[in-house]
Amino acid sequence: MEGEAAVAGAEGPFCLQQVTITEDSEDDYQYEEVPADDDFSLVEGDEDLVKALQTIQEQSEDAQIIAQRSVLTSKHSVSEIPEVVDDFLCNFLVRMGMVRTLDCFQTEWYELMQKGAIERKDIGFVPDMYTYNQHLEMENGRLKKELENYKLAASKAKEALQKIQKGRDFHRMNHKRVVQEKNRLISDIKRLKAHYASYEPMLKQLTEKYQTILRQKMLTSLERDRAVGQVTGLQATLQNLESGRASEIPVTRADHRCEREDGRQGPTQKAVQENREQKYLYAGVAPYDPAKDPTKQKGKKYPKDSEFPIDTQVNPYLARAKECTRPLKSGVYRLSSTLKVHDLAVSCLALHPRKDIVVTASDDRLWKMWAFPNGNIIMTGEGHTDWLSGCCFHPSGTKLVTSSGDTTVRIWDFTKGECIVTFEGHSRAVWDCSWHSCGDFVASASMDNTSKIWDINSERCRYTMRGHKDSVNSIEFLPFSNTILTSSADKTLSLWDARTGLCAQTFYGHLHSCNHATFNMKGDTIVSCDSYGVMKFWDVRRVTPMVSIDAGPHPGNQVVFDPSGVTTTEMPSWEE
Repeated sequence: MEGEAAVAGAEGPFCLQQVTITEDSEDDYQYEEVPADDDFSLVEGDEDLVKALQTIQEQSEDAQIIAQRSVLTSKHSVSEIPEVVDDFLCNFLVRMGMVRTLDCFQTEWYELMQKGAIERKDIGFVPDMYTYNQHLEMENGRLKKELENYKLAASKAKEALQKIQKGRDFHRMNHKRVVQEKNRLISDIKRLKAHYASYEPMLKQLTEKYQTILRQKMLTSLERDRAVGQVTGLQATLQNLESGRASEIPVTRADHRCEREDGRQGPTQKAVQENREQKYLYAGVAPYDPAKDPTKQKGKKYPKDSEFPIDTQVNPYLARAKECTRPLKSGVYRLSSTLKVHDLAVSCLALHPRKDIVVTASDDRLWKMWAFPNGNIIMTGEGHTDWLSGCCFHPSGTKLVTSSGDTTVRIWDFTKGECIVTFEGHSRAVWDCSWHSCGDFVASASMDNTSKIWDINSERCRYTMRGHKDSVNSIEFLPFSNTILTSSADKTLSLWDARTGLCAQTFYGHLHSCNHATFNMKGDTIVSCDSYGVMKFWDVRRVTPMVSIDAGPHPGNQVVFDPSGVTTTEMPSWEE
């Protein structure tokens, strides 16, 4: 009986195979031996055992291949798995009922597969039209979406391109305008440089003329003051000779290099008579006795040494000070201008005794003379090799003394425009310097704990005043007197007799280093300041402090009385 194999399940491919079953009973069948050499061929439709075994083996191989494909394609749906070509043909022949054609196809197909004439990888698949169409529709939809996205991106890119082109055109226009302005400015600069070059020699010449004229004007003014002082001195001398009595007329010395021979006095000393009563002397210094002068007792004589004036002179500025009794107003002062005259810190300044001229000294090793309020530089002094610490005008205003950290004291003559004397004798930096009212002596204070009195005419040190235990920070002559006031880092103030170089009185009371001290106009009061900003007023006659004011917390560098002598100002240090 012939039958057909059942169709395989939906999960895998299927194949059909023809099987022939005899109807004879196995009990009645008689087996006959068939010789091996007989030419025997199977009748069409009979089953071959070898062929059946081969077919079973091929089916097992096909099942393994299909199982592997099902594992690889497990992520896809059944409808997406395409059919193999041989399965497609077998299914087609079964559907059409072409059994013999199917048998012939399978026989020849598997023979070729067994011989290796056909490789399974070269066979390929039969596409399913529905799956293929579905795939194409999905691909088409995806492509349409991408097309829409590309169109949107293209439109945005077009808009951005148009915006960039507009910006490019705008910047290109601005660049052209900037280039035009640049070229115009370059041409203007070249034209101005050429114009300036044509005027530069003339400007330089005019500047030199202006400086020369300004210097000549200053020198002429100084010469005029000198002449006026000499005339005043001569007139006073003539009046004294004619009337036979002394008159208290101050004489301004201008020439300080005249020699004094045979102990004769100069014009300044001649203007003051020896019989003047002793007034305005509060320092308690004994009258000067030439017999006790150490310079007179020594065997070596210096004919050029200047004579100290008598200590009974009257301060001519007292009458003017009495007019300035009105107290200063507070809160009505303001900064009017700032002048940049030095490259480094300004250490001191001094006012000209008669003119609106200021001298400033700085850490840049220079002193400069300039007019105020316009700030025009009149003269510059170069010569010190270290910072400048102090400066002071000659009483006549024709000379200047400066002290420096290079241990020297220098005298500058404005008429010559140069340094005329350099005093060397201190072993450490010099902190301060001061002129005597007669203009023949200079006092200096140094960090070597000493002070010195220098003679301008003989150009030597007359006395070295020793007594302080630490640096001497300031020094000052009592106006129209031979009394010297010093302040020291040993917390004391001292009064000295300039004629003998001896200490007359010492003031104790400060708890910190004293930075500066000065007299009032009368000479009966001293004000001092220390490194903690404490300011003290001293009674010279009683040698006691009257008032103590704490103006801290910053150190007080300098104090000064106003002309009336009733108001004082402290200049603190603002360094923290």
